[in-house]
Formats: sequence, structure tokens, C-alpha cells
Amino acid sequence: MTSRRTFCRTLATCVLSSEFFSGGPSAFASLTAAASYPDGRPATTRRLGAVDATPILHHGAGPNQCDYLGAREAICFRAGDTYYLHYDGAGPTGWRACLATSNDLVHWDLKGPVLDLGAPDEDDAGTASSPWTVFDGSWWHMFYVGSRGTTPPPDRIPAVPYFTLAAKSKQPVGPWVKQKNLVPFRTKAGTYYSDTASPGQIVKHGDEYLMFFSAAAAHPSYPEGHLKRTLSIARTRNLDGPWRIDAKPILPPEQQIENSALYLQSSDKTWFLFTNHIGLDDRGEYTESIWVYWSKDLNHWDPEKRAVVLDSTNSRWSVRCIGMPSVVEVNGRLALFYDAPASDTGNNMGRDIGLAWLPLPLRPPS
Repeated sequence: MTSRRTFCRTLATCVLSSEFFSGGPSAFASLTAAASYPDGRPATTRRLGAVDATPILHHGAGPNQCDYLGAREAICFRAGDTYYLHYDGAGPTGWRACLATSNDLVHWDLKGPVLDLGAPDEDDAGTASSPWTVFDGSWWHMFYVGSRGTTPPPDRIPAVPYFTLAAKSKQPVGPWVKQKNLVPFRTKAGTYYSDTASPGQIVKHGDEYLMFFSAAAAHPSYPEGHLKRTLSIARTRNLDGPWRIDAKPILPPEQQIENSALYLQSSDKTWFLFTNHIGLDDRGEYTESIWVYWSKDLNHWDPEKRAVVLDSTNSRWSVRCIGMPSVVEVNGRLALFYDAPASDTGNNMGRDIGLAWLPLPLRPPS
């Protein structure tokens, strides 16, 4: 879930063109001027730059005004010949998970919401959004974000704490049935996930499933509304049962990152973890860029092995904010989905879904 917890040229005909196969200079830039932040949060000079393509989905295009206030949290996966893109549509009743499908990443069929909001006393009364899915061979399992409260209408931005809730379906398109008696895991007072324990990508590793979830907690030295954010691992052998959360996150909370998207490069057995970095300037915190970390071991990550993938310097259309990533391998390239506003704002509203590309194999900067 990108930062609702912070304050944070349409070129469709070019999306699959030779221009993006060649990568271009920005795809291989290795260094940039280091950013600096007022509170000293870590920056990086390394770049593994993506080649930005275009917004592929504009808010307001969904049925029944389901996303007329914004489209965020682009989570794409492929099943068979179809790409399934879940995104958060900010509509008349709140933020709900919506679905768009495509066979070419250019033309999208917008199907509208796939989850309803919960009853007033339920954990998803405020939002039912940002769903990550995994297939166990028989069932599709969905883990989505719930919150009890929101900001006032019309925006209805979900308010912390954020929970991880579950649903399942026999088909990737749905319908999705909420598993109301299943609590995968929850926030816990006094921990690094006291304010946020929201879902991320799930991978099968050995005999268990690992979910790289977003964790956040308020800190006494931080201004009101600011959180320390990081990623951690929750584990289970049963997707219909509870998950066990690691005692420590995989990266220090000072990194100020949230949301996970994983890619395994089989040629050299390297894992790449794409995540949203939260920046800070004189206007406040905002979803500043997409970073990537790399490791040979899913359970161990070096905070120094990181680089910027996409920010305002290599975006074609967003001048300030870049939101949550997901990735899918497509014909020898890596498609990178994200959200962003076209205006110079850190606002959570009025965002569209974009697409960028990374040539494969990925080569981390040295």
C-alpha cells in the first residue's frame, strides 16, 4: 500500500516498439547525483534506470465512476495469455480493488471493482484494496489491504492501521469470496509493524510461502503522521491458515520503503526486489521513486545493494511522484507498472497507471 500513509504523452503506440527494446542511454546509467533529505534518511547514487513508456490507464475511465478520483497501486500478473491488472480505484464509496485485463499491455478491458467494502465494524470497512494473488495449483488466493477508517469524503484515503485480509477464487478473474474467518496476520503494538502490516508479493520457497509485506511504525523522534517504513517476511505452509512474521525486517526501517515486487533472474539466480521509496522535502513526505535491491538469498538483503529505477528524472510524464511497483517478464524484457500523478503534487488523488521497461538480463550497477 503506497503512501496513503504519507502525504505524499500518451504513447500507447510506442509501448512495444523497437525504441524500448534498445533500452536507450537511461536504461544503463549507473550513477546520479545523490539526493539528500532533511531528516538524513538514506539516499543512493546508483541507478538501474528503466525506460518509461506511457500511462496505460487513466483514472476516470472505469465503469460506474469506480476510479473517477484516482487509480493507484498497480499490481499485474499473467495467467495464460492474459495480463490481470488490479489497481485501487478511488470511487464514490471509497478505495476498492478494481480489475483491468489485457493481451498486449496496450488495450485494456476495465471490469470495475472485484471487492466490496466490509460492514462498519469490519477491518475492511474503510478500504478493500491492493490485492496480491498467488495460485496453489487449485485455488487463487488473494491477500488485500483493509482499513477501518478513512479521511473525510470525497477522497476517503484509507487511514492506518492497515491490515492484511484474505479472499479466494477458482479463477484469476474472480469472483473473489472473502475469507472472513481467516486473519493472516495483524499489526502488533510495540513492534516495527505496529501501524502497518499490509500485503506484498508472495513466492513459494521450498515448502513454504514467503510474503514480502509492508511494515510501518510511528517513532517518537518523527513528526506526527510520519512513520518508519520497511519490508519484512511473513511465512506459512498453508495459504488458508495464519502466517508467522519474522522477528526483524529484511531491511532497516530507516530505508523508508514500502511495497514489494520480486523478480528471479534464473540465469544468475539473483533476486531483485522492487519497492517504493518515500522521499521528504520542504512540502512533506511523498512517494518519490522506485528502488531496487538485489540478493542471491531471499532471506538476506544488504541495504547497500540498492539503486534507483524510476523517478522524475527518467519519467516521461510525472514530474514529482512515482508510486508502487509491480513487475512481469514480457518477451525478454521486464515490464514495470506503477502509479503517478501528472501534476507537480505529492497528493494521493488523481493518479494514473504507468508502464516502464527494463532490458534483461538485469545488471546491478557496481
